[in-house]
Amino acid sequence: MKAPSDTTKYLIHAEIVADGVVERPDVVGAIFGQTEGLLGDDLDLRELQKTGRIGRIEVKIESKSGKSFGEIRVPSSLDKIETAILAAALETIERVGPCSAKIKVVKIEDVRASKRRKIVERAKDILRDLFEEPEIESEKIADLVRQAIRTEEIIEYGDERLPAGPSIEGSDAIIVVEGRADVLNLLKHGIKNVIAVEGTNIPRAIVDLSKRKTVTAFLDGDRGGDLILKELLQVADVDYVARAPEGKGVEDLTQKEIVKSLRNKIPVEQVHVLKHKDDRKESRDISEREEESDRDKVEKTRTGETRESEEAFERPSITAILKRHKEEVEGNLKARLLDGNYEVVKEVPVRDLVKLLKSNNVRAQGIVFDGVITQRVVDLAAKRNISLLVGVKIGSVVKVPSNVNIMTFDQI
Repeated sequence: MKAPSDTTKYLIHAEIVADGVVERPDVVGAIFGQTEGLLGDDLDLRELQKTGRIGRIEVKIESKSGKSFGEIRVPSSLDKIETAILAAALETIERVGPCSAKIKVVKIEDVRASKRRKIVERAKDILRDLFEEPEIESEKIADLVRQAIRTEEIIEYGDERLPAGPSIEGSDAIIVVEGRADVLNLLKHGIKNVIAVEGTNIPRAIVDLSKRKTVTAFLDGDRGGDLILKELLQVADVDYVARAPEGKGVEDLTQKEIVKSLRNKIPVEQVHVLKHKDDRKESRDISEREEESDRDKVEKTRTGETRESEEAFERPSITAILKRHKEEVEGNLKARLLDGNYEVVKEVPVRDLVKLLKSNNVRAQGIVFDGVITQRVVDLAAKRNISLLVGVKIGSVVKVPSNVNIMTFDQI
């Protein structure tokens, strides 16, 4: 049978049974003859076929044992109601040629729906078999090309041949990450001033870069990130710390997550004791010097020097005062500037401590703050003649001026 016209909306499928031998012309003649005048001029089959609203009626029929069996298909571009009326009219035919016959409509096919199903199935085959990269959407092609180019931009920096971005030397600020995969992910998203430490043993190149550039440590949100941060704070001059969300690695972050993590970076002075503590060597032990001083003064008391004895009894009260200040700032990200009597002269957020120390209006003898004691804070304290620094922990301090004593919260 021929395929229906391109304008066909519906296809009437009917079956015919005739009590005798009939052929296709007999069936077509019966359809036109016995429906003529039945439905009025608007639905006259001959007129509908002339105007193209009914296609060529297709009949397939064969005879067996004195009877004829066949299929009838009528293409229709009429609407759904008119097509249903025409289908019902076919079932009124009772004779074909000299034989009695019966026609029954078995289904009306929506040709457009069938075409859509075929389109969907074929489209699936095309996507699966003919596209090399079926998952690539056109709007993502430019991004993929840019990412490929950025990935190719990775370089090896320094004697240790560390994975880094092409802007690591020319940028005033750098981002230090853990490994090569982290560098690749940041390059992919357009961040080129990045370098990897490649392990917990911090390379010399990182230490040297930290002395002349603003450094942000951008680390995984797990214990490995904690350990690398601990090592960095001990040997390098880190300015800011950014962390991936807990349990995630920098290499797995999306661009949105990277931007959010870097935007939420904090000054290194606000970094608290790490979640997983290990034993570590502290730079100076003020309490040991105080105990030694107390023992000396007790000896002097025994030789009659009462003034030193009175000072020795007063000394524990200083520790008690510092402990009180520590308890009141701990967990609140506060910094207290103290006078010679250990009284508060000013209290500021820890994030503003460095800015305050850089100003010319600082008058204090000591500072107790809920943050990390860094080389920058130590140097600024020495410049302002501040003789005592008390913080959560000691970070990247490699040189302590003789006029500054430092101690940690757990030493009080």
